[in-house]
Amino acid sequence: MLPWLFCGLITACHGRPAHLARATAAPVTLKILDLRRGEGAPIHAGETAVVDYTGWIYDPSAPQDKGRQFDSSLGRAPLSFKLGAGRVIKGWDEGLVGMRVGGRRRLVIPPALAYGERGAQGVIPPNATLLFEVELVGIQ
Repeated sequence: MLPWLFCGLITACHGRPAHLARATAAPVTLKILDLRRGEGAPIHAGETAVVDYTGWIYDPSAPQDKGRQFDSSLGRAPLSFKLGAGRVIKGWDEGLVGMRVGGRRRLVIPPALAYGERGAQGVIPPNATLLFEVELVGIQ
């Protein structure tokens, strides 16, 4: 039974490749995609970022790679923090540099730049890759 199953999954028993599923490997480096550029001067480390955001567990099998949503500032006040000061995960400190007010950016953040092996308070599992969409609403 096992050889037949293996044959069916890999080659459909006709020597031709079977339909392969979409790759499921999460990125190991920070991935940045500008969805909207924004205007004005770019933000630099040391300045205070004011952002709206939504965060999901990265899931390449889900639409737009968006797995379970775990947090969002939408419907609340935007989040303010000093960029590069270690007040947020490293993926944000690195991934938001250069954004402009009104800009919207998608970040895919590997565990090493997020919550790593420990995860976060039962909300984010250990070694989770995260996906954020962040809008820079102000620089202070």
